[in-house]
Amino acid sequence: MNERRPAVHGYSSHKDDYVKRLSRVEGQIRGLSRMVEQDQYCIDILTQVSAATKALQSVAIKLLEEHMAHCVAEAVAEGGDTATAKVKEASDAIARLIRS
Repeated sequence: MNERRPAVHGYSSHKDDYVKRLSRVEGQIRGLSRMVEQDQYCIDILTQVSAATKALQSVAIKLLEEHMAHCVAEAVAEGGDTATAKVKEASDAIARLIRS
């Protein structure tokens, strides 16, 4: 019988940390909604938008680092088309992050 193992991603060993960080960002976003509902000052809202954006960017950079160290490194060790595809995938992700 062929049992499927769950995928192990580069971030898997730090999954709880990512969930905590993303939960904090979720709280920041809810706070932003409350600020708008309460007619808070524009600059105060923009300051919080900037903080939430920075927090999400921090998560993205950390995930990218883990992806490069784990998924891309394994693919490069394997070589061939798999390596080429993983490097391209990572390059595309970096480009998306730069544009955002």
